[in-house]
Amino acid sequence: MMRNKRVAFATALVLLVLVAAVFAVAGCGSSTATTSSSAAGGGTDTTAAATTSSVTDAGSSTTAASKVVHIGITQIVTHPALDSTVQGFIDALKAAGYVEGTNVVYDRQNAQGDMANATTIAQKFVGDKADMIFSVATPTSQAAVKATTTIPVVFAAVTDPVAAGLVKDANAPDANVTGCSDMLPVQPHLDLIKALVPNIKTVGLLYNAGETNSVALVEKEKAAAKAMGLEVVEATVSNSSEVLAAAQSLVGRCEAISVLTDNTVVSALDSVVKVCEENKLPLIAGDIDSVKGGALAAYAFDYYQHGVQAGEMAAKILQGTPISQIPVEYAKDLKLAINMKAAAAMGVTIPEDLKAKADTTY
Repeated sequence: MMRNKRVAFATALVLLVLVAAVFAVAGCGSSTATTSSSAAGGGTDTTAAATTSSVTDAGSSTTAASKVVHIGITQIVTHPALDSTVQGFIDALKAAGYVEGTNVVYDRQNAQGDMANATTIAQKFVGDKADMIFSVATPTSQAAVKATTTIPVVFAAVTDPVAAGLVKDANAPDANVTGCSDMLPVQPHLDLIKALVPNIKTVGLLYNAGETNSVALVEKEKAAAKAMGLEVVEATVSNSSEVLAAAQSLVGRCEAISVLTDNTVVSALDSVVKVCEENKLPLIAGDIDSVKGGALAAYAFDYYQHGVQAGEMAAKILQGTPISQIPVEYAKDLKLAINMKAAAAMGVTIPEDLKAKADTTY
C-alpha cells in the first residue's frame, strides 16, 4: 500500500514537471511572439503612418480630381453657329473627364447682342471667382479680357484676336488668354460665289460695322473681290433689328449677297433669307449652320468642331498646362454645304461638280 502511494506520488510529480515544462514553452513562445509583435509594432507604426500618408495623398488626389470646376460661358447672341460652339466646348470637356453636375458647373449667360450686358456678365464671373471663362465671339471676349487678368479666358468664334486686343502674339500668349479663331479664308468663299453665279459682277456685303471681327474679315473680302474683278456694295447694321432693311437695300444693287461670320446678321438670318427668296438673290454664308438655316451654300467649317477644339484647349489649362504654352489655334477642315431647297427658292442651278463635292446637302 505504501509502495502504491509512492508510485502515485512519483507519477503526480512527473506530470507536474511536464505541465510546468509545457507552460514554460508556451511562455517562451508568447514572449517570442510579443517580441516579434513588438518589432512588427515598430513596423506597424511605420506602415500605419505610410498607410495614413498614402490615404492622405490619395485623398488629396481624389479631392483634386473631384474638385468642382466653375466655368462661366458668355455668348454675345443666340444663333445656331454660336450655340453649336458652346455645345462642342462642353462635349470636349466631358470627353476629358469634366462632367456637368459631377465635377464641373457651367454658368451660361447670353448678352443678347448688348455690349453693356457682355461687360456685366464678365464682371459677374469675376465676382463669382469662376475658375475659367469661355467667351464666344469677339465682343464678349473683349469684355472678359477687360474684366480679369488672372482668371483663364478661352475664346472661340473670334476672327482676329490680335486686332481685337485679346492677345499680343497669337503664337505666344503672354497673359491669361488663349483660344480659337474662326478666321475664314475668304478666297474659297468668293470662289464659291463665282461658281454659283458665273457671270457675277457685283457682290453685296452685309455686316455690322461695329463688330471688330466683321470689319477685319470684310476688309479681306473686299481686297480679294477687287483682285477678282468684282465690285462690292456694302450694307451695314448696328443691331439685329436693322438687318431686314439692310438686306432690302441691297436688292437691285448686287447679284448675290455675302454674309460671313457676323454675329448680328446671322442672329437675324431668317430676315435675309426672306429677302433673298423673294427677290431671287443668291445668299452665300460663312458657316455651315447658316446653310441649314436657309442660306444657299457655304464653304466653311463646322462650329461644333470649332467648340470642340476650344474645349480641348480648356482641358489642357484645367489640367495644369500654362496658357503661355497653348498658342491660339485656327479653325480646321473647311466643308462645302449646299441647301437644295434654298437654291430652288433663290433661282440658282447648282453645278453638278459642286453637288458632287458637297460634304453636306440640305
